[in-house]
Amino acid sequence: QVQLVEAGGGLVQAGDSLRLSCAASGRTFSMYAMGWFRQAPGKEREFVAAINWNGGNTYHADSLKGRFTISRDNAKNTLYLRMNSLKPEDTAVYYCAGRHFSTASDRAKDYADWGQGTQVTVSS
Repeated sequence: QVQLVEAGGGLVQAGDSLRLSCAASGRTFSMYAMGWFRQAPGKEREFVAAINWNGGNTYHADSLKGRFTISRDNAKNTLYLRMNSLKPEDTAVYYCAGRHFSTASDRAKDYADWGQGTQVTVSS
């Protein structure tokens, strides 16, 4: 099992940028697809972005395309989420997740490993 630890969240103003990171333990990180999900208070967890094992394919929620970018560095066992032009509605806990397959998915149930989450709060 891969352990995932997110970092980089915080309180920012609307229009600011943040880069989240997710450090993974274990030697299998480079074999697996990874994803980012988020959950706002009172709402269900929603898909943000996903990336396949080698970063060759990325997927982003339609509503976030152009503002959020997922990437990975397999040499550093780290997943990233670059978030630009943040809006108050982006406020949520952001979770890093890992599949036990090489291909990405936008379904939370397809991910076996989850981090503890990092809070992102965007003030207006």
